[in-house]
Amino acid sequence: MLHRIEEKIITIKEILDILYELKEECDEKFLSDKIYQGALLHYLYLVSDSSIALAEMLIKYKGFKKSNSYYESIDLLGEYGVIPAKFAYEFAKIASFRNFLAHHYERIDYKEICHKTLEKLDDIVKYLDYVKKSL
Repeated sequence: MLHRIEEKIITIKEILDILYELKEECDEKFLSDKIYQGALLHYLYLVSDSSIALAEMLIKYKGFKKSNSYYESIDLLGEYGVIPAKFAYEFAKIASFRNFLAHHYERIDYKEICHKTLEKLDDIVKYLDYVKKSL
């Protein structure tokens, strides 16, 4: 299980590298380039879904109680001290974002994506750092 967790962390880092590259051109390309838009939204979905999957893997690996939702998976990591509770409360919103991308993508606001969402990539880096320290 530990090996799978480490692989998931590597995958998330690889996706983050791509997102940091895409971030640079977001204002310029999001509305005009449908391929860019699709790639960006796809990688945002992957990074959010993978972050949740990582939480679920950690819960199982550490023997914590099973979560009932994606949101609760992150919240439990805060409860058990894997990540700071205050950070967990904010970071758990990634579950809602993942669901939004999966089910309501037609309502995407490019300014929200380009200016608010992409600014939160550093939170995923922090999350990975907390997770690695807990291993």
